[in-house]
Amino acid sequence: MKSGIKTLVLVLMILLISTALFAGGQSEEGVKPIKLGGVWPLADITGEQGSKSAQLAVDEINAAGGLLGRPVELIVIDSEFKPEKGAAAIDRLATIENVDVFLGGMSSGVHLGQIPTLKKYKKVTVWTGAASGRAEEAMGPDAAWYFHLHPWDYNQGASYVEGWEAIGAKYPDLATAKWFMAYEEGAFGTASFNNWVELWGDNGIVEGESFTSAAFGGGDYSAVLEHAKEANPDIFVWAGYAADALPMMEQTKAVGFEPKTYIGSPPGWPSDFGDSPLAENVMFYGMWTPEMNKINKISKHYYDAYVKKYKATPETYFAPLGYTAVYIIAEAIKRAGTVETEALIKALEATAYESPLGETITFGPSNIIQHQGIRRQKIIQWQNDKQEIIWPFEYKTSDPVYPFPSWNKR
Repeated sequence: MKSGIKTLVLVLMILLISTALFAGGQSEEGVKPIKLGGVWPLADITGEQGSKSAQLAVDEINAAGGLLGRPVELIVIDSEFKPEKGAAAIDRLATIENVDVFLGGMSSGVHLGQIPTLKKYKKVTVWTGAASGRAEEAMGPDAAWYFHLHPWDYNQGASYVEGWEAIGAKYPDLATAKWFMAYEEGAFGTASFNNWVELWGDNGIVEGESFTSAAFGGGDYSAVLEHAKEANPDIFVWAGYAADALPMMEQTKAVGFEPKTYIGSPPGWPSDFGDSPLAENVMFYGMWTPEMNKINKISKHYYDAYVKKYKATPETYFAPLGYTAVYIIAEAIKRAGTVETEALIKALEATAYESPLGETITFGPSNIIQHQGIRRQKIIQWQNDKQEIIWPFEYKTSDPVYPFPSWNKR
């Protein structure tokens, strides 16, 4: 009897020890998830759809067997559009959540607040946002672990010059000489204006004035719009956020300002913007629209999967950017055979990912950082509630409608 009890106790002790080892992560690596830590502004369409698209990619990868025999887990924290919240999110993901890779991002101002914390941990980072060159300067040239997808402001500016020169040559009635830019007073808008003044200076005149974005408590653009009206530019452009889009249009109409070409330049549009008659023939800059589905099978796969999962349409290019970031990381992990930092950096440097954005993404040096991905945006126009691509011509889905129609014809 005593012998039987001793045997039972021994078996129970072995089971308890095995369970403890398993819980402590000392069992086979296959049961431990590979953790991705994402930070987005979740109340903004860019963060909402970017994070959902990243989760969609994670779900697809797990459905196909995961990575290295392990499941993938995405942990998302809301930056709330606040630099201190964005930095705290990085800190939590690195310490409490113990993630393997950082991804996500949108606002340049928030990213400036995150960079010191990112530098503290030096984890592999694949960032989808931040256009301001100030963020690149803050990151510096030595961060080999940092991979940036979104074009910097000077990349964007160079592509806009290329695009408007090409459009002006192909459509000579569309005047491009005189510009007025209304820009949000933060890092994103100010850098956008300064770069456009520098880049377009040899081609014409650029005037501008700042405003406080509705995303940061502003929303009265009337003085700026009156000054733009007095300037009588060929092209008017505003650089701000999704929260500015509809009130900017409403106030433009209210002051009777009817520029020949009207451009909005937010990172993402409100999901219902295209439903408004005010949106018709507004041009904008971006990297993707649902019209890409006509010419790119990867775009169509992504779009159909997003609609199926979320019963909604991905509207902002930050949506496929989130999806793209996860797949770039996943392919690199497969090549590296590990999530160890140095091996993963080398694997990311070999990236050649055919993305739903229509481009095969690779990484190379920019003005400062070692690993820059996308360098060009597209010129797009709202036409009949669709986002038609005007330029680059190899992606063109429609000709531009010009001039911008009078408010009383809507």
